[in-house]
Amino acid sequence: MTLHCGLGVGPVTLWAPCEVVWTVSEPDRAGFAYGTLPGHPECGEEAFLVTRERDGAVRLTVTAFSRPASWLTRIPGPLIPPLQRLYARNCGWALRRVCR
Repeated sequence: MTLHCGLGVGPVTLWAPCEVVWTVSEPDRAGFAYGTLPGHPECGEEAFLVTRERDGAVRLTVTAFSRPASWLTRIPGPLIPPLQRLYARNCGWALRRVCR
């Protein structure tokens, strides 16, 4: 499946084309990973995996690796990793809201 993730609002949205590269659907694990496509500001992959532990706890694991895809995305340099961590936290917050 190909998708376009958007970051921003209205005309200031940065669109990032991606493709799902694997999925998992098991009784205690569900998730997917996507890889970036040409036109994405980064080059890499990101995986989202939700697991239910033996004690009933639910855990979201986000794993990502990337590098800038163009000179333009090299400009923010060291700001990118903290922004990626914030994005992962936002995914966790969204998952909590959905589960409630």
